[in-house]
Amino acid sequence: MDRRVLSKIFLLSVFELFLLSGCVVFKPMEFREKDKFEKEWYAIHLFAPWHNEMPMFKRVISEKLAPMGINVIIIEVNYKYAYELHPELREPGNSLTKADVKELVELCRENNIKLIPLFNCLGHQSWATNTFPLLVKYPEMDETPNVPKDNKDIYCRSWCLLHPKTNEIVFALLNELIDAFQPDAFHVGMDEVFLIASEQCSRCKGKDPAELFAKAVNDYHKFLVDGKKLTMLMWGDRLIDRKQFDYGNDYDCSANGTAPAIDLIPKDIIICDWHYDKRTEYPSLRYFQDKGFRAMPATWRGLEATKSFIKYANKTRTKKLVGYLFTTWVGAQDMCSALLEEGDQSKLPEEAVQSTKALNEGMKMLKAKNKS
Repeated sequence: MDRRVLSKIFLLSVFELFLLSGCVVFKPMEFREKDKFEKEWYAIHLFAPWHNEMPMFKRVISEKLAPMGINVIIIEVNYKYAYELHPELREPGNSLTKADVKELVELCRENNIKLIPLFNCLGHQSWATNTFPLLVKYPEMDETPNVPKDNKDIYCRSWCLLHPKTNEIVFALLNELIDAFQPDAFHVGMDEVFLIASEQCSRCKGKDPAELFAKAVNDYHKFLVDGKKLTMLMWGDRLIDRKQFDYGNDYDCSANGTAPAIDLIPKDIIICDWHYDKRTEYPSLRYFQDKGFRAMPATWRGLEATKSFIKYANKTRTKKLVGYLFTTWVGAQDMCSALLEEGDQSKLPEEAVQSTKALNEGMKMLKAKNKS
């Protein structure tokens, strides 16, 4: 027999012995997941379901989202989880359990979907007259403690990022979510933060909003990226200066002094650049990429706006564009009903039906782009 053939047989035999002995650990799933997540992201943002909504939510993943090509789900959990270390911070209701999350994680893995938890940090600590658990249980952490309990004349409350207990408690919550989801990425929210450097806060009063905002981003980055080795995502609106990119309102872009924070935070954060109105240009998307950030355009329910933003993203893209994100902003049960086209569609919130249509048409555009 040829010596070269004998050598190959010998080497293969040695390799097999190493495998059997446990000296070599071969994990093919890691390689498959790595390759899978190097693909362009087709992402959807969904509110987490309640425990009793899990069956329908799981059906949406396996029957609708996976078949249409969604490969990333950003699931906004916030206080809708059965936290163990701080049970007082569970949102009233039938919260998601660790077992529920395990089911979602396994289902997403089976369907080659990356599951990313989202916890809204800093802002969005209330909605309308409802204040969320952190500031109800720990009112001393409120950035604007003098605002009436019905939240009159404000958009959303913020927590005080300089309060000595804030990060301690928040990081404990994030840690539980990380333990449950076992993710490789985490979304910290941080959109529409209007209450920062408030005159009502003795710790933040008089400070630079951009420096405060950057401190919050850097704190979360240190915990998630440096400490947990995760990729960090956040919304981008507070980093867009309205004087430079005027989107016509103070929601899509910042007019409260936070925008200079863009030069004070790490560039390995993925920025989700959301805009929901139809325009011919969305210059902030390229701006983030030119600044060195990876970015995704985020659309909502407007069909023509969704098409316009996707076209602009494709036209101006760089290697920093990681994919596309469709948002929904409707409760899980209503959104699931719309996606599955079950029940009386006329009784659903119009946002659910419109978001579903925008998602369907947007994904068709993206698939057509890939074929061309």
